[in-house]
Amino acid sequence: MLSGINDVKGVMKDADYAHRHKGERTILFIDEIHRFNKSQQDAFLPYVESGAIILIGATTENPSFEVIPALLSRCHVFVLEALGADDIAEILGKGFTELELEADADVIAWMAANSGGDARRALNELELITDYLKDNPHPEVKVLAEVLAKKTMFYDKNREEHYNLISALHKSLRGSDPQAALYWLARMLEAGEDARYLVRRLIRFASEDIGLADPNALVQAIAAKDALLFIGMPEASAALSQLVIYLATAPKSNSADAAYYAAAKDARNTSHFGVPLHIRNAPTKLMKDLDYGKDYKYDHDYKNHYQYQKYFPDQMSEKDYYSPGPFGFERDIAKRIEWWKKLRDEV
Repeated sequence: MLSGINDVKGVMKDADYAHRHKGERTILFIDEIHRFNKSQQDAFLPYVESGAIILIGATTENPSFEVIPALLSRCHVFVLEALGADDIAEILGKGFTELELEADADVIAWMAANSGGDARRALNELELITDYLKDNPHPEVKVLAEVLAKKTMFYDKNREEHYNLISALHKSLRGSDPQAALYWLARMLEAGEDARYLVRRLIRFASEDIGLADPNALVQAIAAKDALLFIGMPEASAALSQLVIYLATAPKSNSADAAYYAAAKDARNTSHFGVPLHIRNAPTKLMKDLDYGKDYKYDHDYKNHYQYQKYFPDQMSEKDYYSPGPFGFERDIAKRIEWWKKLRDEV
């Protein structure tokens, strides 16, 4: 058992000696290789490149994030998927035999289906109910469900599965599928996800993927946040469910979000451009003498409460960052923009 990088370095030095003097290659297996930091992982590189060691690393994390690129590029990645229910059932069957229990096909099938693809969990739960099964070799499944009701659901709030689930919720909402969205919401809440995190993501979704196609989506999201903070969980699950259904069935548009990023790109490149004099505020006589606010057209003094004037910096041409989408409220916005363009062309 190797406890740290210093132990590993000792093994690699021995492997290097065996390789150079005996022509032998050493197989080095590192379990949970993600626990080694980036600089420690660098120590493997010279020995992998020289051929002194054949490195096999196992990790429950995404190697793209946890293994340094230089090492990852020199390895083959084999993805081990979660075991299927049939595989778990076979393992449980062996467990029943080992524990001298009378096998029950319904019990084994139920335990396998509820193991989350985790054989260790299935066997741990089998051990937990061993004494019960010795006295009740053929129990009803609902009785076993009650025994194991307080077991933690398969969920990892801080690792890859957390991000996989929030991605599934987000994409189900974007795809206008309220049924799937409710499922992923429930998966996260029932597993103990912080509801405040979820509502933050839903508020973001309301602007990012719905925006002005339905401005009320953001209002609904903020209301759900207020409900959560006021009554707490689990009562606020109804408000979150209502919000998820609303967001999933609302018309979709990312026009406002895309418009901001387009404007932000220009803003970063033109931050040295001054504000045009005619739209500057002039609270002092000196500012007025310097022509701050000169020739500004107060729109309410004109017909239709509109009068064209340029609002972009003098050094920039006018641009269209925002293009309304064809759905929901944005259809009305598009009509207004076209109307103002017509008035502008008449000037």
